[in-house]
Amino acid sequence: MSTETTTPVQQASVKLLDNAVTVGAIVFWAIVLFWMWTQTLPRAQYGVLFIGSILALYVLDQARESIADEDYLDLLILAACFAVMAVASTYMFLNFEGMYQDRQGWAYDYEYNLAWLVIAVILYLTWRSYGNVFLVLIGGAMVYSIYGYLVPGILGHGGISTTFMLQMLITDMAGFYGSLTQLTGAWIAPFLLYAGLLFAYGAFDLILRIAIVTAKYIESGVAQTAVLASAVIGSINGSYAANAGMTGSFTIPTMMDSGLRGRTAAAIEGTASTSGQVLPPVMGASAFVMASFLGIAYIDVIVAGLIPAAILLISIAVAVHYTSVNEIGDQELDFQDYFDEQMTRNDKIVEGIRFGIPFSILLVTLGYYQWTVMTSALWTIVAMVTLGLATPVLQEIVADRTDSDGPVHALTTELKNTVGGFRRGAIILAPIAIILAAVNGVVDLLMVTGIPSRIALLLMDLSGGVLLIAVLLGMAVCIVMGVGMPTVAAYVIVSTLVAPAFVNQFGVPELAAHYMVFYAAVMAGVTPPVAIAVVVASGIAESNFWETCGVAITIAAPLFVLPISFIYHPEIVSSDLGLQSVFTGLVVLAGALTIIYGINFPFDLKRRFRLPLRFGLFWLGAFIMVYPGRIFQLAGIGVFALIFFAERAIANGWDAPFVSSST
Repeated sequence: MSTETTTPVQQASVKLLDNAVTVGAIVFWAIVLFWMWTQTLPRAQYGVLFIGSILALYVLDQARESIADEDYLDLLILAACFAVMAVASTYMFLNFEGMYQDRQGWAYDYEYNLAWLVIAVILYLTWRSYGNVFLVLIGGAMVYSIYGYLVPGILGHGGISTTFMLQMLITDMAGFYGSLTQLTGAWIAPFLLYAGLLFAYGAFDLILRIAIVTAKYIESGVAQTAVLASAVIGSINGSYAANAGMTGSFTIPTMMDSGLRGRTAAAIEGTASTSGQVLPPVMGASAFVMASFLGIAYIDVIVAGLIPAAILLISIAVAVHYTSVNEIGDQELDFQDYFDEQMTRNDKIVEGIRFGIPFSILLVTLGYYQWTVMTSALWTIVAMVTLGLATPVLQEIVADRTDSDGPVHALTTELKNTVGGFRRGAIILAPIAIILAAVNGVVDLLMVTGIPSRIALLLMDLSGGVLLIAVLLGMAVCIVMGVGMPTVAAYVIVSTLVAPAFVNQFGVPELAAHYMVFYAAVMAGVTPPVAIAVVVASGIAESNFWETCGVAITIAAPLFVLPISFIYHPEIVSSDLGLQSVFTGLVVLAGALTIIYGINFPFDLKRRFRLPLRFGLFWLGAFIMVYPGRIFQLAGIGVFALIFFAERAIANGWDAPFVSSST
């Protein structure tokens, strides 16, 4: 609502809440960083403080919008949510020893009543952030856990009492306050603060500048650098939908300015935001959860994800080139359309160092020194804040320019940016923390009911014990479960429900099974009829959703086959990288490129020959990616090579009867 139609009281209230959110974000991150440094509180007690604080911040931010929109009923509900969480978190924090240690499995009547109120708040805030689907998921899990005895067949169970459910979800400090919530506060939250600081200090502006420069030298440069920018930021951001909206607001107009049609630009952004979720070392925060679930070192999860991520990025880059090269026109983009001033070469080097050193610290401390995730994240943030503040000040001192505002102004500006980064990090974190707390409760309830083992039996029954059919059924479940969820929340659900079936019933290695369900859940971002990442991107581009989905699927086609490759070639998702893993990865990459070439290459053939060729190349590529026999895989690559060079020969003038005459 514009300030012209608001009253002075509304404006003052919005301003007050805005400042409260900013101050609250600083206090919140001070608590998080102090705990990371000292770890003086037990993790469960810290989890209570963490989820209470971040939910309070979320409510304050939403209340600010309610006042601006004059929605006072919504404001009243939010005030009630704030009061409940403030009282519950304070009570549970101060009575931690009694509730968590002395009275496990038992609580006072008023504690059960308070638990009902907390559940109501979690349900409401989940609905507010993610809509009806997730409200049904959480509410359905609660109803199923209580009334499971009414469910017929293999999915039925004996049911649990409401008292036991309240103990599981709240009073025993499990469920909504459980291990996943604690992991979010300890491992995931710092990386979202890092993401907020990157945006605040201008990392994305630097990437966009590189995109504009690169476009002068690479034929599909604008599109390629948009892919890189969205993928890198998406890996840290942890939500393909949020990333599509965040980075797409820059990349989509840039691609369209270079000549791409709206549907193509939106499809590229949607695919890039989705694929970014699988990029090490963060993997949309799922890497930390996977390491915790499997009980292995975090670095092992990262190493296992390198080859699949490389396959996906290379194949998408080739697909984007084929898709965009015929549409891109003049790539001489004007810096003045995006930035007030150009950066000198030295400025770019300085900015590269400013952002590169903290990221290098993260990689070295995690990969070489193998510090804990918390310690590595803490020092990465310290380095980012230090360089973020000091670099512009030192530049002003060294330059000593008469036309500059001086080091004091530079320090003041960067202090404001730092505060903005802390605030942005909290705003990004809040909805993810909400859904992860809710998912933690759902998982605990489902584990008590024994649903994972029942789903494993159901998959065995429906597939007839055939692994390929079971994989396809499992992937379908993962896609449905991944609809609209943040990446890490989707992974938690599918790793609980689907992955154990392949490990226990089919003997698939744990890493391979977990990576399969993880990649399959990520596919939801580009899978119609929902395709949340494409919905957001097509909205920015004002393109037709279904046409945009069609382009996105052609770009991301190997993503629909790659999870199956993990099952039949587990060596490409192994923490022990060797020659066999690399060679298998190259073979699978060849299959992915066969699919991309078949679907996206602009063949100059008559239609009756072009369509069967595309169809055949897709299935040839899928065969190469999945088939477990090396000889047949190499034979498939040979067939692709023959087709590729034959097409090149045709393009260079070889007269063939099936070549289109409309050239």
